Parts: sequence; structure tokens; C-alpha cells
Amino acid sequence: MTQLSFRAARIFDGTAFCDGALRVEGGRVAGFGPADGKTVDLGEGMIVPGMIDLQVNGAGGIAVDGATDADALAGICATMARLGATGCLPTLITDTTDATARVLTAGADAARRGVAGFLGLHLEGPHLDPRRAGAHDPALIRPMTEGDLSRLTAARPRLPALMVTVAPEAVTPAQIARLTEAGIVVSLGHSDCDAATARRAMQAGARCATHLFNAMSQMTSRAPGLAGAVLDGDGFAGLIADGLHVDPVTLRVALAAKGEGIFLVSDCMALAGTDRTDMRLGGRLIRRGGGRLTLADGTLAGADLTLPQAVATLAAIGIAETRALAMATSIPARVIGRHDIGTLRAGARADFLHLGPDGGLRGVWRGGVALA
Repeated sequence: MTQLSFRAARIFDGTAFCDGALRVEGGRVAGFGPADGKTVDLGEGMIVPGMIDLQVNGAGGIAVDGATDADALAGICATMARLGATGCLPTLITDTTDATARVLTAGADAARRGVAGFLGLHLEGPHLDPRRAGAHDPALIRPMTEGDLSRLTAARPRLPALMVTVAPEAVTPAQIARLTEAGIVVSLGHSDCDAATARRAMQAGARCATHLFNAMSQMTSRAPGLAGAVLDGDGFAGLIADGLHVDPVTLRVALAAKGEGIFLVSDCMALAGTDRTDMRLGGRLIRRGGGRLTLADGTLAGADLTLPQAVATLAAIGIAETRALAMATSIPARVIGRHDIGTLRAGARADFLHLGPDGGLRGVWRGGVALA
């Protein structure tokens, strides 16, 4: 089996910078050491693991919706890889029961086909709080039923991973416990709950929060809200670091308050990877401009962001480079229980990126093979 060595000015393995060249054999990382065999010298910049995006509403002009099939999921994953996320969770936001069922079927088909970069699904809703709907259609938000619960637990074994965003107001602790027991990652979001209610949901098994600070009750002096409960807890939290969804000061405070549990998400829409300036979301127009995506009333509707850009945003506000990179690689991989991606340790998939000195994406490799 032919071994390749990859060199760059620096190499980050998911937690720290390493010495030597990255060795790849049979599509897997063989370790680090002196370059031998065929060597690819990438020069300046750094090699980092392929990034992992757990909140992708669409890409390449393809939205995750009731018409989604396995081919659509493959197209989304292919576009995301070219943008630096070699693995992702395509995400369905609040929709009908039929749409949810169709997307779950599409996900199972994609898993069976072995679609490259498909890590499972994220269902963001419909079991949310309409008071914190954000860009979700309030008319489709509803409490979780036994039928919903059964559908989700039945789908989990057919998917590599399944993340479900819920508001504690729309689900019971017993339902959260059953979801967790089925191997589903329960994430809290789009909620106006108080901290005590959030803690009960966490005690029942919820171990993640969706886009920290956005569409959730905020932390004040005497009412910590969901945001405060998340920062005080030991679970994970996704964060949109585009400089718009969360102020840089708030970003720094959150990262100072919480250890390694915060990870980056793009929350990108179908516009990602295209030059289009607008799209439709459930019949509503989303406009792109000034680095943001908005509904007609100015409500943020996802983000115009890639994970390499999010890492650069953190670096620009003084966050340590190793931490910013881990937030886009090894930490989100841990959220979904994967130890073979988001890292360049021996035995992991040889999915990696070449970032320039400015953090810009210069190249993507999947299984040690460069993407065109």
C-alpha cells in the first residue's frame, strides 16, 4: 500500500500542533514523522483535520426540506466539503410531520449508500417554543407526541447520528430520556425557558445547546435563562461565529466561562457555495447581503458562513488558534461520538484541509485524495 507524506509549515492534529510530516496510507492517517515515500509539500500555512459542521440547512443551491432525497443530501455534503466541512449533519428546520418522515427516509438511504461526508441528520424543530421561533414558521411549531417520539427512535439505528433540537416547553423530561436512551443527541434551543427548567432537561439527558445565545432566554443578574444554564453546565453548545449572531465581547465571555464544550457551526443555507442573492424558505424570501441572510423583517435566517471563516473570526478577536481550530474539528466530532474524524491521529480518516497563513481555504483532501 502506497504511503504519502504531506508537509506544511504547521500541522494541527485536532488538539495541538505536531512535528513532522503527516503520513497517509490506505486513506487513513498513519502518523507523523520524517517525510518518506512520495511527499506533497504544501508550503506555507497549515494542515488541519477536515472540519465537522453539525448544523447545515442546505448548500450548493439545495435546501433540506420535504423534497429532500439521498441525492440532495449527497449534493449538500459535496458542496460542504469544498467549503472545508468534510463531514456534516444536514439539518431540517421546523416542518410538517410528512416532511420530517421523508427527510429521515432520505437520511437512511444516504447512510446505506455510504454518501461521502454524510454524518447523519439534525432535526431543528418542530418541537420548539413559538416565542423564540426566529426564522422558523410558528404555525408549524408544536409539542412532541408519542408518534413523533416513536418515529425518531425508530429512525436512529438507520443513521450514523441523529441530533434533535427541542425546547423544554415542548417536550417532557421523560421524552428527553427516551430519546437519549435511543442514542439521539438532544440539543436545547429556540426556547424561552428558565434555568431551572433547562437544568431538568439536562438531567433527563439533553447534553447540547443549539446556536448559543440565539433564539433562547438570555442570562441576566437574577434570571440565568437557558444561556446561563448552558454556560454553567458540562454539556456542549454550538456557536455561530460570524460576528453578527453573537457580539465579539459575548463570544470571549462565553469561551472564558465554558471549557472545551463549545463548538462552531455554520448554520448555512442553500445559498452556501453559490453566488445567489436570495432563496425561498417555506414560501418566505431570504435575502443575502452584507454577510448576512435575513427575512423581509430583518430577522436573521441562518448564516452566510463557512467553518474556516468562523475559525478566522475567533482568531481575529484573540481566541487561541488551537482552541478555535478544535471547535471546528475534534469537539463537534465528540458531540456525535466520532473519534475517527475531526482528528489526524493514527487510524483516523485522512480527511484534511490546507489553510493559508490568512486562514483561507487552499485545498481539501478526503481519504488522502485531493478534491477537485
